[in-house]
Amino acid sequence: MRPGVEVLLTDSLHLVEGRRVGLITNHTGIDAEGVSTIDRLHGHPSIELVALYSPEHGIRGTAEAGELVDHSVDEATGLPVHSLYGETRRPTPAMLEGVEVLLFDIQDIGTRYYTYVYTMALGMEAAGEAGIPFVVLDRPNPIGGGPPQGNVLDPAFSSFVGMYPIPMRHGMTPGELARLYRDGFGVRVELHVAPLDGWERSMLFPETGLPWRAPSPNMPDLESALHYPGTCLFEGTNLSVGRGTPRAFQQIGAPWLDGEALAAAVRAHGLPGVEVEAVRFTPENPGDGMYGGEEVSGVRLRVTDAARYDPARTGVVLLFEARALAGERWSWRASHFDRLAGTDRLRLGIEAGDSPEALTSEWAAELERFEALRREALLYP
Repeated sequence: MRPGVEVLLTDSLHLVEGRRVGLITNHTGIDAEGVSTIDRLHGHPSIELVALYSPEHGIRGTAEAGELVDHSVDEATGLPVHSLYGETRRPTPAMLEGVEVLLFDIQDIGTRYYTYVYTMALGMEAAGEAGIPFVVLDRPNPIGGGPPQGNVLDPAFSSFVGMYPIPMRHGMTPGELARLYRDGFGVRVELHVAPLDGWERSMLFPETGLPWRAPSPNMPDLESALHYPGTCLFEGTNLSVGRGTPRAFQQIGAPWLDGEALAAAVRAHGLPGVEVEAVRFTPENPGDGMYGGEEVSGVRLRVTDAARYDPARTGVVLLFEARALAGERWSWRASHFDRLAGTDRLRLGIEAGDSPEALTSEWAAELERFEALRREALLYP
């Protein structure tokens, strides 16, 4: 398995050779040996790396979700690091001054809400306006490239946690998404993709043999990434998603919730590919401020069969049953929940007591339409 940066330097060097290069990246931009893409490009005799650009969580991936990131200087190379998660989320003309080609190399996790792929989209727009090429150094979708799952975002709810009408779990690599942005959603730019060598759609991240670097502070491993398309929705409620524990997004709960009752209610739905158990946990210094230092009661999810597991539907069942058990203790962060859900229909339906089956009844038709659009952008078998 070779990630896009290695393909660029061995097979597609002409895209950057002799040009002044800007690089949108973070700590996940590495080659198969774990060497930083920054170092690979900076040390290459045919490449002039002149500027770096950092996304949410910063160039080293240590800032909490939503924490603004300042401009800085990379200690190893002395290059300027322009923040794309501070005063602006897209490269400005001043940031691109002198740059002749803009590269993107960041590990995504395959879920609509994750902001890195919108940093990519805004970078594409800026490059197009500046008249310079944009090159994606592709990386695997760690939760696989299989059929999409979940609802498709309503454009009326577009935001930085969902800019385009794609599903909760999109099943695409960053390079494929970039092609979709260009061909399906009208982003105008000269786009190139340095593809993965050896990746297949059925692969989960451990099968790639590539080193795992937690893409953000609360995405510690593949298990969290597999559940994230569903459990991230709880960020729009007053329940903890396990931030401040080693199992963020693998568990949800609140001090006043009956975890045993919730586990039993969810198990009664017979959800495939996942095990549900009651759990108690204590968040320590959680970045979302949810119940720090308090013991929380809730449920933990464990994937038993990734090929059959649908985290988006599981998330809806969890929401439905947790809302029913919580009663008056429940509260929504309504605008944020709707941004994540890409609609207000899910929240309003849960409040109305609609069943999980009714809440997800439109998904199949939405996904079928999206699949027709997605198919044209795919690069891998």
